[in-house]
Amino acid sequence: MTSFSHQTQAAIEFAADLFRQSKHAVVLTGAGLSTPSGIPDFRSTGTGLWAKDEPLEVASLSTFRTAPERFFHWFRPLASQIFNAKPNLAHWALARLEKAGRIDAIITQNIDTLHQKAGSKVVIEMHGTMQTLTCTQCYHQVDAVHYLAVFVETGEIPLCPKCNQVLKPDVILFGEQLPQSAWFKAQRAARQCDLMLVIGSSLEVLPVAGLPMQALDRGAHLIIVNNAQTYLNVRADAVIVEDAAVTIPAIVERVLNG
Repeated sequence: MTSFSHQTQAAIEFAADLFRQSKHAVVLTGAGLSTPSGIPDFRSTGTGLWAKDEPLEVASLSTFRTAPERFFHWFRPLASQIFNAKPNLAHWALARLEKAGRIDAIITQNIDTLHQKAGSKVVIEMHGTMQTLTCTQCYHQVDAVHYLAVFVETGEIPLCPKCNQVLKPDVILFGEQLPQSAWFKAQRAARQCDLMLVIGSSLEVLPVAGLPMQALDRGAHLIIVNNAQTYLNVRADAVIVEDAAVTIPAIVERVLNG
């Protein structure tokens, strides 16, 4: 059993109490939730993806259009990590919480589909998904599993089975708009919730970073579980600066079993 500091223990208990009182809780997750599953985040000093590469040079829509081989060269290690990753204890705990009817939706900035692999059903993917690829020429969409498996193993750029043009992973690159349907669903969930739990997000990337403020402005409670400070820590009811894979299961256990 994990031993927490007195301060963390108190925050976990308080967060569980807020969940027990909540009627419409929503979860917002970022890259920090998936780092325990072996997927690097983007902004951690020294280890984040943007500590090694300039995002606009490797992960922008313009780079993909003009030099797709450069994007895929950068993307291959990340695709391998995502392809082989498994949900961690926090993902499983959130799926339990949803199954018990304690959360209405998970809004995620992650593209790794680990929420779905853990069994979560209502997942709003703000930055796209690795589940599908779409042709840049004829817009034919394919299931990503086979194509990504080959790409990870050989480095071969995936091509459309219909017109032989490059297939683009259905993830949102710099310079692309968020999926409109997902954005509308996320805003609706944020505005209707009475509790928002933010996990593993620095809350630095707009417009998603503004969703907790939308919830707060309508009277919702806010819980933040993240290893670093966010701009909304001062507004949160509870802040837990610990590993999400440890603290989220602890919160969920108390919500479901007292």
